[in-house]
Amino acid sequence: MVNDAGGREKLLAFGVRTVPVVAHGEQFVFAQNLEDVAEFVGLQGTGHTLLPPDQLIGKWINVLRALQRYMRQMPEARIEERVIDNRDRSIRVLSHHVFRITEAFLECVVDGIEYSTVLANAEPASGTFTTCDQIVAYGDDVIVRLQRWWDGLAERSCQQKVKTFFGMQPVHMLFERSTWHTAQHARQLIAVLERFGIVPDGRLTPADLAGLPLPEGLWE
Repeated sequence: MVNDAGGREKLLAFGVRTVPVVAHGEQFVFAQNLEDVAEFVGLQGTGHTLLPPDQLIGKWINVLRALQRYMRQMPEARIEERVIDNRDRSIRVLSHHVFRITEAFLECVVDGIEYSTVLANAEPASGTFTTCDQIVAYGDDVIVRLQRWWDGLAERSCQQKVKTFFGMQPVHMLFERSTWHTAQHARQLIAVLERFGIVPDGRLTPADLAGLPLPEGLWE
């Protein structure tokens, strides 16, 4: 929708206000769960196998630690600039969001709050998280909480269901989605650093991202 001038109007015609959505005629499905999309378009599954939860937790924390490194490199004088020209989202807001994704996941699976884009996209209050150090410290907090959740799980298949805006879903699916969502934004912040002429500290490797269903495009 970022690159489609009529995208918002098409979306509102269905009575929904969040993306991604796949539509055909008068019917649509939220594209958060790719298996739901495959069924909608008449395919026998996507062929994608979710990584086991014990691999996801390692990948997610690795990505979060990488994001902290990148934020330590980010020029503080530039964090109110837009990430990309055609979207009104600052580097500061995106940098907060990458850790807010984890917090929203925990609010869903621990506290029982329905997962929604509003939950994950909650922006920092005015006057908060105004420095890179504050955002890095926020990352420390959510990493500790994520590890505590994982360490406290008695059953780690993550097949229990949680409520989301696209229906009841297994924790495993939301776990993977939150991991690759965070990783996609990490790729974007790497691109921001490179645009500023800064070599990212500990660039994420193909092995770090292997098995995650990341979008092909950087800004999708």
